[in-house]
Amino acid sequence: MIGNDIVDLHLAERESYWQRQGYLNKIFTADEQSFILASADPTTAVWLLWSCKEAVYKIVHRHTRVRTYAPLKFNCSVTAGTVTYEGHVYPFRSLQSGYCIHTIAVEKAELFDALEIYTEDALKREQWDISKDDDGVPYLEGSPVSISHHGRFAGLVIYRSNNYAGTLHMI
Repeated sequence: MIGNDIVDLHLAERESYWQRQGYLNKIFTADEQSFILASADPTTAVWLLWSCKEAVYKIVHRHTRVRTYAPLKFNCSVTAGTVTYEGHVYPFRSLQSGYCIHTIAVEKAELFDALEIYTEDALKREQWDISKDDDGVPYLEGSPVSISHHGRFAGLVIYRSNNYAGTLHMI
């Protein structure tokens, strides 16, 4: 399955003070904290890791139908491009463009080829008939979809099992 998360770095900077005492300990593992503190841009590192955790959380929620807040259970490795949750390893891909971080995670790497990815103006041009099941899990015409928006940015990822080439629709 799929999950995606998008972060508007301008909005995140205004609304969250990640440097406050104890914040990193509540959200990030020791290895993740080391990655953040060693980064040339710690703020961007925080939001990159957060977007990875959130994208995988959406996959887990789709499977379990349980909403839980447990960010320390999601262990990110940026160098490996994976997030591990309860023994399961989920690959992810992240893109930073200006003040936007967009992360897409999948259950297995082969699924990246079956994704349609929409961002920004493509979302405005298209007419979307998205439905949600009783647990709030979104679908588009029966296909799994992941939706994310934050500040000025939005992303939508559709899993199409017959779409082996993958497509990217951007501004």
